[in-house]
Amino acid sequence: MRLFSSRADRRRGIAAAIGVAVLAVGLYVLVSRYAGFLTDATALRAWLDGFGIFAPLVFIALQALQVIVAPIPGQVVAVVAGYLFGSFWGTVYSLTGVLIGSAIAFSLSKRFGRSFVENVLHEDVVARFDGFVETVGIPGLFAFVVVPGLPDDAICFLSGLTKWSLPTFIAVIAVGRLPAYVLAVYAGGEIASGRFLSAIALLALIVVASAVGYYKQDAVRDLVERFEPRLPF
Repeated sequence: MRLFSSRADRRRGIAAAIGVAVLAVGLYVLVSRYAGFLTDATALRAWLDGFGIFAPLVFIALQALQVIVAPIPGQVVAVVAGYLFGSFWGTVYSLTGVLIGSAIAFSLSKRFGRSFVENVLHEDVVARFDGFVETVGIPGLFAFVVVPGLPDDAICFLSGLTKWSLPTFIAVIAVGRLPAYVLAVYAGGEIASGRFLSAIALLALIVVASAVGYYKQDAVRDLVERFEPRLPF
């Protein structure tokens, strides 16, 4: 993939940067007002209860937002989903929000191109994973998103620069992200039920897997690149 250099691309990049700045200001206002909910699940439940039948929609919107702006890991929000809505509906709402957020990130990159992505993502992430996303193919993408702790939200933006279609991308994201989110939501449900030992065990598993994935990002990338061409599909 090559850098865009036309005036139209530069104008889109400037427009995208302004849009991201506005979004960042909005996020700052939201976090300033509601950040306590991230550490006080009872307060978050009470706040969501105020929306009545619209509470699931509000939560889905929050989960989608964390994919786009990535202030906190999605698994943290998934734990809250399990606490608030139970294992089944917590998984449904959490994964729905993740898929919506992933689709938005992918579609924004498709629409505005490389200039937008380079304004949104840190240059180090672009440098390390840009070529990876282009070359690994769908099986490689699945292998990458299934491991917790990797920059999967950034991959959503970078994937929009490829020739992949949105339905194919969303199918891979849905299957790849499901295991970690199921565990996180179930842990939240265990906390709500008072089964703290099992919840701690699940959370410890997620934390360890995420830590390994985070600190071994380059090793995982190299491993996927090495084995993906050998796959029969």
